[in-house]
Amino acid sequence: MKAFNTMLKTEIKLSLRGMDMVIFAICMPIAATVILGIIYGNKPAFEGAEYTFLAQSFGALSTIAIAAGGVMGLPLLVSDYRHKKILKRFKVTPVSPALILAVHVVIYMLYSVVSLVLVYITAALFFGFNMVGGLQTWIYFLGSYFLIMLSMFSIGIMVGGIAKNQKTAGIIASVLYFPMLIFSGATLPYEVMPMSLQRVADVMPLTHGIKLLKATSLGLPIDGVLFPIILIVSIAVVCIIISIRFFKWE
Repeated sequence: MKAFNTMLKTEIKLSLRGMDMVIFAICMPIAATVILGIIYGNKPAFEGAEYTFLAQSFGALSTIAIAAGGVMGLPLLVSDYRHKKILKRFKVTPVSPALILAVHVVIYMLYSVVSLVLVYITAALFFGFNMVGGLQTWIYFLGSYFLIMLSMFSIGIMVGGIAKNQKTAGIIASVLYFPMLIFSGATLPYEVMPMSLQRVADVMPLTHGIKLLKATSLGLPIDGVLFPIILIVSIAVVCIIISIRFFKWE
């Protein structure tokens, strides 16, 4: 535990110095929240809706940090540490190389949670956002949030673990991350997309994660989100199995 805490402090400092996650996981979601709040304010999500457009978008905005850390950050970090022989060196020490991966998973989880809190505070303070429902709504929302986090992080570990080199990991991560960031509804609201783009978005796992978060945050019937839950869990299980079987430490 002492080794974990020491590595966690060190890696957090290195991450903050790099500023990548601060920009993409903290600043970008807040900026997107402010932009949507200014444009749509407290307008209903659609005619006759009981909730605002920003309330409908809250779940999507909260996933930006998850995508940044899981789909982009983890693959690049794993491939970089393998290329620099860091993972190989840890194999000959009392500290398992898996420990450093666990440390970074925790770091990206912290970024995601901090981002969620700041997005909520920004939306609540400046645009009057309030989560529909009470404690039960928060329980459903947070359960869905961490389920999506598990799925996205498992994708990142898998890509970083099986990619042949840094370049390959970077290409795969970019191909996965940027389309999901733009077309899954994380930044550009799914509801304003034309039907053709919605069909493309429906192929992406993050789209279904965002649909799940919207349903839980708005207090919509849970029986309509069974497919997203099954899909997200299935992706996590498959990626974890592949990672365990084919992960390359060196």
